[in-house]
Amino acid sequence: MKSSLLLRSWQLTDVPNLVHYANNANIANNLTDGFPHPYTETHAQQFIQMAANGNPVTIMAITIDGVAVGGIGLHLQHDIFRNNAELGYWLAEPFWGKGIVTEAIRQMVHYGFQQLPINRIFARPFGRNTASQRVLEKVGFVLEAKFEKTLIKNGILEDELVYAIRKL
Repeated sequence: MKSSLLLRSWQLTDVPNLVHYANNANIANNLTDGFPHPYTETHAQQFIQMAANGNPVTIMAITIDGVAVGGIGLHLQHDIFRNNAELGYWLAEPFWGKGIVTEAIRQMVHYGFQQLPINRIFARPFGRNTASQRVLEKVGFVLEAKFEKTLIKNGILEDELVYAIRKL
């Protein structure tokens, strides 16, 4: 299955698959509140229009056999943080545990360091999201910090971890 993995720009034709796969509480529970649940067709259309405006494109669809099954993006930082980008990603639950996110992150890190004026990419998984932590570590991210109970998700205080990888 990994051999058919491709990162590409989001397209309006992805709306049905985006709604189908993103409308999942198990995904939303591991992301910021900016990722809505329930996830509607309007959300999908607005997201794809926003993602398509990037120049260069920094928010991409994770596709398997041409079908969008997740998303990954690098969010450039500004001001004194401008040499950094935050990595965010999600994958449809039926595809979890198959190495897809690991490969998608590898590709996105390579793309980011080749195409963007950055020297550090960081990710901030919740402390309870051990699967995401393992994926980041497999790709070479290092735990830089742990902030206890600094995030609030669904009324619950969560630990924030900061993982990063640097351009060689």
